[in-house]
Amino acid sequence: MSVVVPCFRAAATLDDAVASIAAQTLPPAEVLLVDDASGDDTLDAMRRIAGAYGEDWIKLIALPTNGGPSRARNAGWEKARQPYVAFLDADDCWGPQKLELQMAAIHADPDIALIAHQMLVRPRGTPVPVPQKPAQARIVGRGTLLVRNPFPTASVVLRRDLPFRFDENFSHSEDYLLWSQIALSGYRCARIEQVLAIWNMRENGATGLSDNVVAVHRARRDLRRKLLRQGLLSRREYVVATTVGMANWVRRGLLHRLRRQGLSRPRP
Repeated sequence: MSVVVPCFRAAATLDDAVASIAAQTLPPAEVLLVDDASGDDTLDAMRRIAGAYGEDWIKLIALPTNGGPSRARNAGWEKARQPYVAFLDADDCWGPQKLELQMAAIHADPDIALIAHQMLVRPRGTPVPVPQKPAQARIVGRGTLLVRNPFPTASVVLRRDLPFRFDENFSHSEDYLLWSQIALSGYRCARIEQVLAIWNMRENGATGLSDNVVAVHRARRDLRRKLLRQGLLSRREYVVATTVGMANWVRRGLLHRLRRQGLSRPRP
């Protein structure tokens, strides 16, 4: 297993993320930390962490210019040497049995090309709930991808040799596009309906890319159009997905307004 962690101005949170990888009951063979030209002390933190855990396990990649999470993840994916790749953002954390349970599901069903799981938004330091064993994997059909993204990026393990990559022209919903391309191309995708990782709640009113409701809506519109052009969506499926997308746009806008008024918990 290779783990890819894109890092952008992540010095304050990276220790927790890497510690959650090191605590896995099924440790990965390598961890690739990719600095996306942070321009601060992130690269120094990466070097310190590599020194602490061993440079034979922690591999460092420093990108010369900032290209966003898609380029950073692709750079790590390109250097990965194990049959499966997992992704973790530098400000989130895994539960200790995450990789063990996902790989057990893959061993039980070797045709699975991508497997994910549930995640929760919680304050930093919140422990991941103890999972139940055995963890049952549910196959996710194309209909689910039409209406929502069932695969949080930090939950995904996939085959390294898949003929797809994150689209570097997308700065929002690039993960949703990739998972859709994989699933709609006929690859077997699954999800464990248990929480195996935590999105750490942001502090002091910090925001992220997904908080830009307008940009997310536009990206998902472009995503559907690209899938239609690629022949991965039928015209009927495109209409269904667009209708659901408009409903989600209205809902996300309402939730965003509520968050700004302090009436709803922020999401990552």
